[in-house]
Amino acid sequence: MADYIVRATAAQGQIRAFAITSRGIVEYARKRHNTSPVATAALGRLLSAGAMMGVMMKGEKDFLTLQIKGTGPIGGITVTADSRARVKGYVHHPDVMLGANEKGKLDVAGAVGEGMLSVIKDLGMKEPYVGQTELQTSEIAEDLTYYFATSEQIPSAVGLGVLMEKNNTVKQAGGFIIQLMPFVEDRIVTCLEERLAQVTSVTALLDKGMTPEAVLEEILGELELEINDRIPAEFACDCSKERVARAIVSIGSKDIREMIKEGKPVEANCHFCSKNYVFSIEDLKKLLQQAKR
Repeated sequence: MADYIVRATAAQGQIRAFAITSRGIVEYARKRHNTSPVATAALGRLLSAGAMMGVMMKGEKDFLTLQIKGTGPIGGITVTADSRARVKGYVHHPDVMLGANEKGKLDVAGAVGEGMLSVIKDLGMKEPYVGQTELQTSEIAEDLTYYFATSEQIPSAVGLGVLMEKNNTVKQAGGFIIQLMPFVEDRIVTCLEERLAQVTSVTALLDKGMTPEAVLEEILGELELEINDRIPAEFACDCSKERVARAIVSIGSKDIREMIKEGKPVEANCHFCSKNYVFSIEDLKKLLQQAKR
C-alpha cells in the first residue's frame, strides 16, 4: 500500500481529522540513515506527524519544520514537510541502541530525553511562525498534543506509531491527528474522549491492518465521519549538487582556497537523505571563480 493521508471532518464540521499510513516513508528513512530500531521509531513518529501537519497548511510554497532537541542519546530529530505531504528528516545519532521500556516497547522517551519541541512554519510572511514547548513525555505524540493546546490553542488528540519486524525493518507506521473546532458542543467532546479511551495504541490499530480510513472510522464513526480527500505522501528530498555548490560558494573565497590547497576532493553529505556529493579540485576552482564575483 502506497503511503497516503486522509483528511476528514466529523460531527458536522465540529471536528477535523487527519490519518496517515507511512510505512514506506519510515522504511525509506531507515535505509537511508541506517537507523537503529529506537531511532527508527522516534524519527518515524515525527515524519508521520510532519506529513499530516504539512497538509494542514494552505499555500503551495508553505513549509514546516519540526525540531526536537533532547538530553537523551539520540540528541535530536529534525523533520521538514510541505503542503503536499512531501516529508524528509533525520536523527542526530541514528545508531543509538536502548533496551525496551517498562511496557516492553521501544524506549523512544529514553532515547529523546528531556528537552524542547519547536514548530517553525514558513508561510510566505516576512518572518516565520515559531512555536516552542517543553517536551512533556518525550514520546512525541503527547508532546505534539501539548504543543497544539498551548501554542495554537487547538484542543487535539495525536496518536503516532511505528511497529518493527524482528529483522528491524518497518512493519507498520502511521498515526492520526484529531482536532476540535472552537464551536464544538460538550456532548461531542465527551463522545470523542470516550472513543479515544478505548484506543490502546496506534500500533495496535495498524497491526490489525487498518487503513487511515479505518482508523478514523474506529474513533469517529459514531460522529458522522466524512472523508474529504486522500493525499499521497512520500519521503522527498530536494537536495542537488547545484544546491550544495551554491552553499560552498556562500562560505567565501578564503575557505574555498583552503580546500583547494589541501589537494583533495571535498565530499558534502545531505543530512536529510544521506546523499554524498563529491567536488573535485577542478570543481572547487570553478566555485572559487563564482565566489570572487
